[in-house]
Amino acid sequence: MQKIIILDFGSQTTQLIGRRVRELDTFCEILPYNKFPQDDKDVIGVILSGSPYSVHDPEAFKVDLSQFVGKVPVLGICYGAQFISHTLGGKVEKADSREYGRAHLETVDTTNPLFKGFDEHSQVWMSHGDTITAIPSDFKVIGSTADVTNAAFASTKQPVWAVQFHPEVYHSLQGTQLLKNFVVDICGSKQEWSAASFVDTTVAELKAQLGNDRVILGLSGGVDSSVAAVLLNKAIGNRLTCIFVDHGMLRKNEFTQVMEDYRCLGLNVIGIDASEKFFSDLAGVTEPEQKRKIIGRDFVEVFNAEAKKITDAKWLAQGTIYPDRIESLNITGKVIKSHHNVGGLPKEMHLQLCEPLKWLFKDEVRRVGRQLGMPEHLITRHPFPGPGLAVRILGDITRERVRILQDADDIYIRGLREYVDTDGETLYNKVWQAGAILLATVRSVGVMGDERTYEHPVALRAVTSTDAMTADWAHLPYDFMAKVSNEIINKVRGVNRVCYDISSKPPATIEWE
Repeated sequence: MQKIIILDFGSQTTQLIGRRVRELDTFCEILPYNKFPQDDKDVIGVILSGSPYSVHDPEAFKVDLSQFVGKVPVLGICYGAQFISHTLGGKVEKADSREYGRAHLETVDTTNPLFKGFDEHSQVWMSHGDTITAIPSDFKVIGSTADVTNAAFASTKQPVWAVQFHPEVYHSLQGTQLLKNFVVDICGSKQEWSAASFVDTTVAELKAQLGNDRVILGLSGGVDSSVAAVLLNKAIGNRLTCIFVDHGMLRKNEFTQVMEDYRCLGLNVIGIDASEKFFSDLAGVTEPEQKRKIIGRDFVEVFNAEAKKITDAKWLAQGTIYPDRIESLNITGKVIKSHHNVGGLPKEMHLQLCEPLKWLFKDEVRRVGRQLGMPEHLITRHPFPGPGLAVRILGDITRERVRILQDADDIYIRGLREYVDTDGETLYNKVWQAGAILLATVRSVGVMGDERTYEHPVALRAVTSTDAMTADWAHLPYDFMAKVSNEIINKVRGVNRVCYDISSKPPATIEWE
Protein backbone atom coordinates (compact mmCIF):
# COMPACT_ATOMS: atom_id res chain seq x y z
CA MET A 1 0.00 0.00 0.00
CA GLN A 2 1.28 3.47 -0.86
CA LYS A 3 2.33 5.48 2.18
CA ILE A 4 3.71 8.84 3.23
CA ILE A 5 6.30 8.72 6.01
CA ILE A 6 6.15 11.56 8.53
CA LEU A 7 9.38 11.82 10.50
CA ASP A 8 8.61 13.22 13.95
CA PHE A 9 11.07 15.73 15.42
CA GLY A 10 8.88 16.32 18.47
CA SER A 11 6.31 18.84 17.25
CA GLN A 12 2.96 19.07 19.04
CA THR A 13 1.26 19.12 15.63
CA THR A 14 2.89 16.02 14.11
CA GLN A 15 -0.27 13.99 14.60
CA LEU A 16 -2.21 16.75 12.90
CA ILE A 17 -0.02 16.38 9.81
CA GLY A 18 -0.92 12.69 9.82
CA ARG A 19 -4.62 13.44 10.09
CA ARG A 20 -4.47 15.84 7.17
CA VAL A 21 -2.70 13.26 5.00
CA ARG A 22 -5.24 10.58 5.95
CA GLU A 23 -8.05 13.01 5.07
CA LEU A 24 -6.59 12.91 1.56
CA ASP A 25 -7.37 9.15 1.51
CA THR A 26 -3.68 8.40 1.71
CA PHE A 27 -2.09 6.09 4.25
CA CYS A 28 0.69 7.62 6.33
CA GLU A 29 2.93 6.43 9.11
CA ILE A 30 4.41 8.65 11.83
CA LEU A 31 7.88 7.48 12.87
CA PRO A 32 10.62 8.89 15.13
CA TYR A 33 13.01 11.13 13.20
CA ASN A 34 15.74 8.43 13.28
CA LYS A 35 13.60 5.46 12.21
CA PHE A 36 13.19 5.92 8.47
CA PRO A 37 12.37 2.51 6.91
CA GLN A 38 15.19 1.81 4.49
CA ASP A 39 13.67 -1.00 2.46
CA ASP A 40 10.00 -0.01 2.32
CA LYS A 41 9.11 0.09 -1.37
CA ASP A 42 5.66 1.54 -0.64
CA VAL A 43 7.00 4.92 0.54
CA ILE A 44 6.04 7.61 -1.98
CA GLY A 45 7.04 10.70 -0.01
CA VAL A 46 8.52 12.02 3.24
CA ILE A 47 7.41 14.91 5.47
CA LEU A 48 9.72 16.34 8.14
CA SER A 49 7.79 17.74 11.12
CA GLY A 50 8.39 20.72 13.36
CA SER A 51 10.31 20.51 16.63
CA PRO A 52 10.68 22.30 19.97
CA TYR A 53 14.43 22.54 19.28
CA SER A 54 16.57 24.96 17.32
CA VAL A 55 18.82 23.37 14.69
CA HIS A 56 21.71 24.91 16.66
CA ASP A 57 20.85 23.16 19.95
CA PRO A 58 23.40 20.47 20.89
CA GLU A 59 20.53 18.06 21.63
CA ALA A 60 18.59 18.90 18.44
CA PHE A 61 17.32 15.87 16.52
CA LYS A 62 19.15 15.23 13.27
CA VAL A 63 18.58 12.85 10.38
CA ASP A 64 20.66 11.76 7.39
CA LEU A 65 18.78 13.39 4.51
CA SER A 66 20.55 11.19 1.96
CA GLN A 67 18.32 8.30 3.06
CA PHE A 68 15.42 9.79 1.09
CA VAL A 69 16.37 13.07 -0.63
CA GLY A 70 16.64 12.36 -4.35
CA LYS A 71 14.73 9.08 -3.93
CA VAL A 72 11.22 10.31 -3.06
CA PRO A 73 9.68 13.80 -2.77
CA VAL A 74 10.40 15.54 0.54
CA LEU A 75 8.54 18.34 2.35
CA GLY A 76 10.04 20.08 5.39
CA ILE A 77 7.70 21.92 7.76
CA CYS A 78 8.99 24.59 10.20
CA TYR A 79 11.95 22.87 11.91
CA GLY A 80 11.96 20.44 9.00
CA ALA A 81 12.47 23.38 6.63
CA GLN A 82 15.16 24.89 8.83
CA PHE A 83 16.94 21.54 9.09
CA ILE A 84 16.94 21.14 5.31
CA SER A 85 18.37 24.63 4.85
CA HIS A 86 20.93 24.27 7.65
CA THR A 87 22.11 20.85 6.44
CA LEU A 88 22.32 21.67 2.74
CA GLY A 89 24.25 24.94 3.00
CA GLY A 90 21.72 27.60 3.95
CA LYS A 91 21.71 29.73 7.08
CA VAL A 92 19.38 29.62 10.10
CA GLU A 93 19.58 32.35 12.75
CA LYS A 94 17.70 33.45 15.82
CA ALA A 95 14.81 35.71 14.78
CA ASP A 96 14.77 39.28 16.12
CA SER A 97 11.38 38.47 17.60
CA ARG A 98 9.59 35.13 17.81
CA GLU A 99 7.48 34.66 14.71
CA TYR A 100 4.19 33.32 15.97
CA GLY A 101 0.61 33.55 14.74
CA ARG A 102 -1.14 34.59 11.57
CA ALA A 103 0.83 35.79 8.56
CA HIS A 104 0.02 36.28 4.88
CA LEU A 105 1.98 35.16 1.84
CA GLU A 106 2.72 38.48 0.13
CA THR A 107 4.36 36.73 -2.81
CA VAL A 108 3.74 33.14 -3.87
CA ASP A 109 4.87 31.27 -6.99
CA THR A 110 1.64 29.61 -8.11
CA THR A 111 3.50 28.03 -11.05
CA ASN A 112 5.31 25.82 -8.55
CA PRO A 113 3.39 22.55 -8.03
CA LEU A 114 3.40 23.01 -4.24
CA PHE A 115 1.36 26.22 -4.53
CA LYS A 116 -0.99 25.21 -7.33
CA GLY A 117 -4.40 26.81 -6.81
CA PHE A 118 -3.21 29.23 -4.11
CA ASP A 119 -4.77 32.67 -3.69
CA GLU A 120 -2.82 35.89 -3.32
CA HIS A 121 -2.15 36.89 0.31
CA SER A 122 -3.13 33.43 1.57
CA GLN A 123 -3.15 33.26 5.38
CA VAL A 124 -0.63 30.91 7.03
CA TRP A 125 0.36 30.16 10.63
CA MET A 126 3.90 30.76 11.90
CA SER A 127 5.39 29.32 15.10
CA HIS A 128 9.17 29.52 15.35
CA GLY A 129 11.98 31.32 17.15
CA ASP A 130 14.62 30.82 14.46
CA THR A 131 14.33 32.02 10.89
CA ILE A 132 16.00 31.01 7.62
CA THR A 133 18.15 33.94 6.53
CA ALA A 134 19.74 32.18 3.53
CA ILE A 135 18.65 29.14 1.54
CA PRO A 136 20.98 26.58 -0.08
CA SER A 137 22.50 27.61 -3.41
CA ASP A 138 20.47 25.16 -5.51
CA PHE A 139 17.12 26.29 -4.01
CA LYS A 140 14.80 29.13 -4.95
CA VAL A 141 12.26 31.10 -2.93
CA ILE A 142 8.64 30.31 -3.85
CA GLY A 143 6.80 32.12 -1.04
CA SER A 144 7.38 35.12 1.25
CA THR A 145 5.50 37.03 3.94
CA ALA A 146 6.04 40.63 4.99
CA ASP A 147 8.47 39.50 7.72
CA VAL A 148 9.78 36.18 6.40
CA THR A 149 11.52 36.32 3.03
CA ASN A 150 12.23 32.59 2.88
CA ALA A 151 8.79 31.42 4.00
CA ALA A 152 8.79 28.70 1.31
CA PHE A 153 11.53 27.43 -0.98
CA ALA A 154 12.18 24.54 -3.35
CA SER A 155 15.16 22.75 -4.82
CA THR A 156 15.93 23.39 -8.49
CA LYS A 157 17.57 19.97 -8.83
CA GLN A 158 15.64 17.51 -6.66
CA PRO A 159 12.02 17.07 -5.47
CA VAL A 160 12.50 18.88 -2.16
CA TRP A 161 10.22 21.59 -0.75
CA ALA A 162 10.26 23.47 2.54
CA VAL A 163 7.90 25.86 4.31
CA GLN A 164 8.52 27.77 7.55
CA PHE A 165 4.80 27.89 8.33
CA HIS A 166 2.48 25.07 9.46
CA PRO A 167 0.10 23.99 6.65
CA GLU A 168 -1.43 21.32 8.91
CA VAL A 169 -3.09 23.75 11.34
CA TYR A 170 -6.56 25.23 10.95
CA HIS A 171 -5.33 28.82 10.66
CA SER A 172 -3.32 28.10 7.50
CA LEU A 173 -6.39 28.54 5.34
CA GLN A 174 -5.03 26.78 2.25
CA GLY A 175 -2.84 24.35 4.15
CA THR A 176 -4.93 21.37 3.04
CA GLN A 177 -4.50 22.49 -0.56
CA LEU A 178 -0.72 22.61 -0.08
CA LEU A 179 -0.64 19.13 1.44
CA LYS A 180 -2.87 17.81 -1.32
CA ASN A 181 -0.54 19.30 -3.92
CA PHE A 182 2.37 17.52 -2.26
CA VAL A 183 0.74 14.18 -1.44
CA VAL A 184 -1.44 13.70 -4.52
CA ASP A 185 0.16 15.69 -7.33
CA ILE A 186 3.84 15.55 -6.42
CA CYS A 187 4.06 12.17 -4.64
CA GLY A 188 1.41 10.54 -6.85
CA SER A 189 -0.94 9.13 -4.22
CA LYS A 190 -3.76 7.08 -5.75
CA GLN A 191 -5.96 8.04 -2.76
CA GLU A 192 -7.01 4.46 -2.07
CA TRP A 193 -7.16 4.67 1.76
CA SER A 194 -10.81 4.74 2.91
CA ALA A 195 -13.10 3.30 5.57
CA ALA A 196 -14.58 0.83 3.10
CA SER A 197 -11.19 -0.39 1.90
CA PHE A 198 -9.98 -0.61 5.50
CA VAL A 199 -12.92 -2.81 6.53
CA ASP A 200 -12.51 -5.20 3.59
CA THR A 201 -8.72 -5.43 3.98
CA THR A 202 -8.77 -5.76 7.77
CA VAL A 203 -11.49 -8.41 7.88
CA ALA A 204 -9.51 -10.50 5.39
CA GLU A 205 -6.31 -9.99 7.42
CA LEU A 206 -8.06 -10.91 10.68
CA LYS A 207 -9.44 -14.11 9.17
CA ALA A 208 -5.96 -15.07 8.02
CA GLN A 209 -4.29 -14.01 11.28
CA LEU A 210 -6.74 -15.62 13.70
CA GLY A 211 -7.91 -18.68 11.78
CA ASN A 212 -10.15 -20.75 14.05
CA ASP A 213 -8.65 -19.35 17.29
CA ARG A 214 -10.74 -17.84 20.07
CA VAL A 215 -10.23 -14.15 20.92
CA ILE A 216 -10.96 -12.18 24.11
CA LEU A 217 -11.68 -8.44 23.94
CA GLY A 218 -12.02 -6.00 26.83
CA LEU A 219 -14.88 -3.57 26.18
CA SER A 220 -15.17 -0.12 27.75
CA GLY A 221 -18.34 1.18 26.13
CA GLY A 222 -16.28 3.67 24.12
CA VAL A 223 -16.15 3.98 20.36
CA ASP A 224 -12.69 2.41 19.92
CA SER A 225 -13.31 -0.90 21.68
CA SER A 226 -16.86 -1.07 20.28
CA VAL A 227 -15.70 -0.68 16.67
CA ALA A 228 -12.90 -3.19 17.28
CA ALA A 229 -15.47 -5.67 18.61
CA VAL A 230 -17.82 -5.29 15.62
CA LEU A 231 -14.91 -5.59 13.19
CA LEU A 232 -13.68 -8.77 14.88
CA ASN A 233 -17.20 -10.15 15.05
CA LYS A 234 -17.49 -9.64 11.29
CA ALA A 235 -14.28 -11.61 10.82
CA ILE A 236 -14.60 -14.49 13.32
CA GLY A 237 -18.18 -14.40 14.66
CA ASN A 238 -18.85 -16.18 17.95
CA ARG A 239 -15.17 -17.10 18.41
CA LEU A 240 -14.92 -13.58 19.91
CA THR A 241 -15.77 -13.24 23.62
CA CYS A 242 -16.08 -9.71 24.99
CA ILE A 243 -15.67 -8.79 28.66
CA PHE A 244 -17.17 -5.56 30.03
CA VAL A 245 -16.06 -4.69 33.57
CA ASP A 246 -18.19 -2.30 35.63
CA HIS A 247 -15.97 -0.58 38.20
CA GLY A 248 -18.95 1.32 39.60
CA MET A 249 -17.86 4.70 38.26
CA LEU A 250 -19.52 4.67 34.88
CA ARG A 251 -22.17 7.21 33.94
CA LYS A 252 -25.70 6.73 35.27
CA ASN A 253 -27.28 3.47 33.99
CA GLU A 254 -24.42 3.14 31.51
CA PHE A 255 -23.55 -0.47 32.28
CA THR A 256 -27.10 -1.65 31.52
CA GLN A 257 -27.47 0.53 28.43
CA VAL A 258 -24.13 -0.47 26.93
CA MET A 259 -24.73 -4.17 27.56
CA GLU A 260 -28.05 -3.89 25.70
CA ASP A 261 -26.34 -2.07 22.81
CA TYR A 262 -23.74 -4.80 22.52
CA ARG A 263 -26.33 -7.57 22.52
CA CYS A 264 -28.24 -5.74 19.77
CA LEU A 265 -25.03 -5.78 17.73
CA GLY A 266 -24.89 -9.57 18.08
CA LEU A 267 -21.78 -9.56 20.26
CA ASN A 268 -21.02 -12.29 22.76
CA VAL A 269 -20.53 -10.19 25.93
CA ILE A 270 -19.85 -11.11 29.54
CA GLY A 271 -20.69 -8.30 32.00
CA ILE A 272 -18.87 -8.20 35.36
CA ASP A 273 -20.02 -6.04 38.26
CA ALA A 274 -16.81 -5.52 40.23
CA SER A 275 -17.80 -2.22 41.85
CA GLU A 276 -17.42 -3.50 45.41
CA LYS A 277 -13.73 -4.30 44.89
CA PHE A 278 -12.99 -0.94 43.27
CA PHE A 279 -14.78 1.13 45.92
CA SER A 280 -13.06 -0.81 48.69
CA ASP A 281 -9.58 -0.34 47.22
CA LEU A 282 -10.19 3.37 46.51
CA ALA A 283 -11.42 4.19 50.01
CA GLY A 284 -9.63 7.27 51.35
CA VAL A 285 -7.49 7.78 48.21
CA THR A 286 -7.40 11.39 46.98
CA GLU A 287 -4.26 11.62 44.82
CA PRO A 288 -5.29 11.46 41.11
CA GLU A 289 -2.41 9.32 39.84
CA GLN A 290 -2.88 6.85 42.69
CA LYS A 291 -6.57 6.57 41.79
CA ARG A 292 -5.62 5.75 38.21
CA LYS A 293 -3.06 3.14 39.26
CA ILE A 294 -5.47 1.41 41.63
CA ILE A 295 -8.24 1.31 39.02
CA GLY A 296 -5.81 0.07 36.36
CA ARG A 297 -4.47 -2.66 38.65
CA ASP A 298 -7.93 -3.78 39.75
CA PHE A 299 -9.21 -3.80 36.18
CA VAL A 300 -6.37 -6.11 35.11
CA GLU A 301 -7.04 -8.43 38.07
CA VAL A 302 -10.77 -8.65 37.38
CA PHE A 303 -10.31 -9.01 33.65
CA ASN A 304 -7.62 -11.67 33.99
CA ALA A 305 -9.70 -13.71 36.43
CA GLU A 306 -12.57 -13.80 33.93
CA ALA A 307 -10.34 -14.33 30.90
CA LYS A 308 -8.69 -17.38 32.48
CA LYS A 309 -12.08 -19.12 32.47
CA ILE A 310 -11.92 -19.10 28.65
CA THR A 311 -9.24 -21.76 28.55
CA ASP A 312 -9.01 -22.12 24.77
CA ALA A 313 -8.42 -18.41 24.04
CA LYS A 314 -5.20 -17.63 22.19
CA TRP A 315 -5.55 -13.89 21.50
CA LEU A 316 -6.32 -10.71 23.42
CA ALA A 317 -7.82 -7.99 21.24
CA GLN A 318 -7.65 -4.31 22.20
CA GLY A 319 -9.14 -1.11 20.81
CA THR A 320 -5.75 0.59 20.63
CA ILE A 321 -5.72 3.38 18.05
CA TYR A 322 -2.81 5.16 16.42
CA PRO A 323 -2.63 8.20 18.76
CA ASP A 324 -2.46 5.83 21.76
CA ARG A 325 0.69 4.27 20.38
CA ILE A 326 2.25 7.59 19.33
CA GLU A 327 1.51 9.32 22.65
CA SER A 328 2.72 6.45 24.81
CA LEU A 329 6.33 6.96 23.75
CA ASN A 330 7.93 10.18 22.66
CA ILE A 331 10.83 10.25 20.24
CA THR A 332 13.37 9.94 23.05
CA GLY A 333 11.69 6.70 24.16
CA LYS A 334 10.26 8.14 27.39
CA VAL A 335 6.65 7.59 28.34
CA ILE A 336 4.74 10.87 28.12
CA LYS A 337 1.20 9.54 28.56
CA SER A 338 0.19 6.14 29.85
CA HIS A 339 -2.57 4.19 28.13
CA HIS A 340 -4.13 1.10 29.69
CA ASN A 341 -4.12 -0.76 26.38
CA VAL A 342 -0.56 0.02 25.28
CA GLY A 343 2.62 -1.64 26.38
CA GLY A 344 2.16 -5.38 26.25
CA LEU A 345 0.26 -8.11 28.07
CA PRO A 346 0.54 -9.62 31.54
CA LYS A 347 2.95 -12.55 31.16
CA GLU A 348 0.67 -15.00 32.93
CA MET A 349 -2.02 -14.59 30.27
CA HIS A 350 0.07 -16.26 27.55
CA LEU A 351 -2.00 -14.59 24.85
CA GLN A 352 -1.01 -13.02 21.57
CA LEU A 353 -2.05 -9.42 20.92
CA CYS A 354 -4.52 -8.36 18.22
CA GLU A 355 -5.07 -4.63 17.56
CA PRO A 356 -7.26 -4.19 14.46
CA LEU A 357 -7.48 -0.38 14.82
CA LYS A 358 -3.84 0.33 15.58
CA TRP A 359 -3.33 2.44 12.43
CA LEU A 360 -6.45 4.60 12.77
CA PHE A 361 -7.08 8.07 14.15
CA LYS A 362 -10.28 8.70 16.13
CA ASP A 363 -12.22 10.24 13.23
CA GLU A 364 -11.25 7.28 11.04
CA VAL A 365 -12.50 4.86 13.72
CA ARG A 366 -15.87 6.60 13.56
CA ARG A 367 -15.96 6.35 9.77
CA VAL A 368 -15.21 2.63 10.01
CA GLY A 369 -18.03 2.27 12.57
CA ARG A 370 -20.48 3.87 10.16
CA GLN A 371 -19.20 1.64 7.36
CA LEU A 372 -19.96 -1.34 9.62
CA GLY A 373 -23.52 -0.09 10.16
CA MET A 374 -23.18 0.63 13.87
CA PRO A 375 -25.80 2.88 15.55
CA GLU A 376 -24.89 6.55 15.52
CA HIS A 377 -25.15 7.03 19.30
CA LEU A 378 -22.31 4.54 19.79
CA ILE A 379 -20.16 6.07 17.06
CA THR A 380 -20.54 9.66 18.27
CA ARG A 381 -20.14 8.86 21.96
CA HIS A 382 -17.85 11.36 23.64
CA PRO A 383 -14.47 10.18 24.92
CA PHE A 384 -14.73 9.04 28.54
CA PRO A 385 -11.75 8.41 30.86
CA GLY A 386 -10.91 4.79 31.63
CA PRO A 387 -11.06 5.43 35.41
CA GLY A 388 -14.51 6.91 34.82
CA LEU A 389 -15.99 9.35 37.30
CA ALA A 390 -13.19 8.61 39.78
CA VAL A 391 -11.07 11.27 38.06
CA ARG A 392 -14.02 13.66 37.88
CA ILE A 393 -14.46 13.66 41.67
CA LEU A 394 -11.94 15.87 43.45
CA GLY A 395 -11.23 14.06 46.69
CA ASP A 396 -11.79 10.49 47.84
CA ILE A 397 -14.34 8.24 46.17
CA THR A 398 -17.54 7.08 47.88
CA ARG A 399 -20.73 5.59 46.50
CA GLU A 400 -22.66 8.67 47.62
CA ARG A 401 -20.30 11.02 45.77
CA VAL A 402 -20.52 8.89 42.65
CA ARG A 403 -24.31 8.98 42.95
CA ILE A 404 -24.29 12.79 43.18
CA LEU A 405 -22.03 13.12 40.14
CA GLN A 406 -23.95 10.53 38.11
CA ASP A 407 -27.19 12.42 38.67
CA ALA A 408 -25.68 15.81 37.79
CA ASP A 409 -23.82 14.41 34.78
CA ASP A 410 -26.95 12.66 33.51
CA ILE A 411 -28.93 15.92 33.53
CA TYR A 412 -26.09 17.69 31.71
CA ILE A 413 -25.50 15.06 29.02
CA ARG A 414 -29.22 14.51 28.39
CA GLY A 415 -29.58 18.26 28.03
CA LEU A 416 -26.80 18.40 25.45
CA ARG A 417 -28.44 15.60 23.47
CA GLU A 418 -31.88 17.22 23.56
CA TYR A 419 -30.94 20.85 22.84
CA VAL A 420 -31.04 21.57 19.10
CA ASP A 421 -29.02 24.66 18.19
CA THR A 422 -30.03 27.25 15.59
CA ASP A 423 -28.24 25.29 12.84
CA GLY A 424 -30.29 22.15 13.53
CA GLU A 425 -27.43 20.28 15.25
CA THR A 426 -27.61 19.03 18.83
CA LEU A 427 -25.13 20.52 21.28
CA TYR A 428 -23.89 17.01 22.07
CA ASN A 429 -22.75 16.53 18.48
CA LYS A 430 -21.17 19.99 18.35
CA VAL A 431 -18.77 19.44 21.24
CA TRP A 432 -15.87 17.00 21.36
CA GLN A 433 -16.23 16.03 25.01
CA ALA A 434 -18.40 17.04 27.93
CA GLY A 435 -18.90 16.01 31.52
CA ALA A 436 -19.56 17.16 35.06
CA ILE A 437 -16.95 17.38 37.84
CA LEU A 438 -17.79 17.12 41.53
CA LEU A 439 -15.71 19.42 43.72
CA ALA A 440 -15.99 17.09 46.70
CA THR A 441 -13.17 18.86 48.55
CA VAL A 442 -15.12 22.16 48.44
CA ARG A 443 -18.37 23.23 50.07
CA SER A 444 -20.28 26.40 49.30
CA VAL A 445 -23.01 28.22 51.18
CA GLY A 446 -26.46 28.36 49.61
CA VAL A 447 -30.07 29.05 50.45
CA MET A 448 -32.89 26.66 49.54
CA GLY A 449 -36.29 27.76 50.69
CA ASP A 450 -35.66 29.45 54.03
CA GLU A 451 -32.80 27.15 54.98
CA ARG A 452 -29.07 27.64 54.73
CA THR A 453 -27.24 24.88 52.84
CA TYR A 454 -23.59 23.91 52.87
CA GLU A 455 -23.10 21.56 49.95
CA HIS A 456 -20.83 20.81 46.99
CA PRO A 457 -20.36 22.74 43.76
CA VAL A 458 -20.44 20.96 40.42
CA ALA A 459 -18.35 22.20 37.51
CA LEU A 460 -19.52 21.57 33.96
CA ARG A 461 -16.93 21.05 31.21
CA ALA A 462 -17.46 21.05 27.43
CA VAL A 463 -14.73 21.47 24.82
CA THR A 464 -14.47 21.66 21.07
CA SER A 465 -11.57 19.92 19.36
CA THR A 466 -10.61 17.78 16.39
CA ASP A 467 -8.00 15.56 18.00
CA ALA A 468 -7.87 16.40 21.76
CA MET A 469 -4.29 17.65 21.37
CA THR A 470 -5.66 21.16 21.71
CA ALA A 471 -9.16 22.10 22.83
CA ASP A 472 -11.20 25.24 23.37
CA TRP A 473 -14.07 25.61 25.81
CA ALA A 474 -17.42 25.35 24.10
CA HIS A 475 -19.54 28.51 23.99
CA LEU A 476 -22.83 26.94 25.04
CA PRO A 477 -26.04 29.02 24.82
CA TYR A 478 -26.99 30.93 27.97
CA ASP A 479 -30.54 29.61 28.00
CA PHE A 480 -29.22 26.05 27.92
CA MET A 481 -26.76 26.74 30.74
CA ALA A 482 -29.48 28.38 32.85
CA LYS A 483 -31.85 25.43 32.39
CA VAL A 484 -29.20 22.80 33.18
CA SER A 485 -27.91 24.68 36.22
CA ASN A 486 -31.40 25.11 37.61
CA GLU A 487 -32.28 21.45 37.05
CA ILE A 488 -29.10 20.14 38.69
CA ILE A 489 -29.49 22.33 41.78
CA ASN A 490 -33.18 21.48 42.15
CA LYS A 491 -32.94 17.74 41.54
CA VAL A 492 -29.53 16.57 42.74
CA ARG A 493 -29.24 16.20 46.50
CA GLY A 494 -25.84 17.43 47.70
CA VAL A 495 -25.31 20.17 45.08
CA ASN A 496 -26.15 23.84 45.58
CA ARG A 497 -23.92 25.56 43.02
CA VAL A 498 -23.05 25.00 39.34
CA CYS A 499 -19.98 26.50 37.62
CA TYR A 500 -18.77 26.34 34.01
CA ASP A 501 -15.13 25.69 33.14
CA ILE A 502 -13.90 28.18 30.52
CA SER A 503 -10.29 26.95 30.37
CA SER A 504 -8.70 25.90 27.09
CA LYS A 505 -6.08 23.21 26.47
CA PRO A 506 -3.34 24.28 26.81
CA PRO A 507 -2.76 25.44 29.50
CA ALA A 508 -5.51 23.36 31.16
CA THR A 509 -6.22 19.72 30.34
CA ILE A 510 -9.64 18.41 29.33
CA GLU A 511 -10.01 16.30 32.48
CA TRP A 512 -9.46 17.87 35.89
CA GLU A 513 -7.44 14.94 37.25
